Amino acid sequence: MVIYDTSVIIDMLRRGNFESGSISIITLLEVLRGISRDKRREVKELLTHIFNVLEIDNDVVEKYCELYTELKSRGRLLSDPDLIIAATAIVNKEVLKTRNKDFQILRDYGLEVEIL
Repeated sequence: MVIYDTSVIIDMLRRGNFESGSISIITLLEVLRGISRDKRREVKELLTHIFNVLEIDNDVVEKYCELYTELKSRGRLLSDPDLIIAATAIVNKEVLKTRNKDFQILRDYGLEVEIL
């Protein structure tokens, strides 16, 4: 399976062409905060219909903490939303498709990532 990062979902929305897969609840939040209030409900329904929205469960929280601790010790932190998305992908054994090259530093920690 594939989990899409926010940048890829925004591109899909602009094109009106969607591929199947998953998104993190964080991606859903990041997309919706940029949508005008009058279109937000419609876009939310569309995304939750098309994609499997993966929640933040205990396994994701634990993986996030592991990633945060490891990266912090190396002085290479990512933003919390990106770390949560990466932890979600790792826990659910999904390939992360993204335009954000920063995710590449997490390959050594179990993230399968495809940079578009």
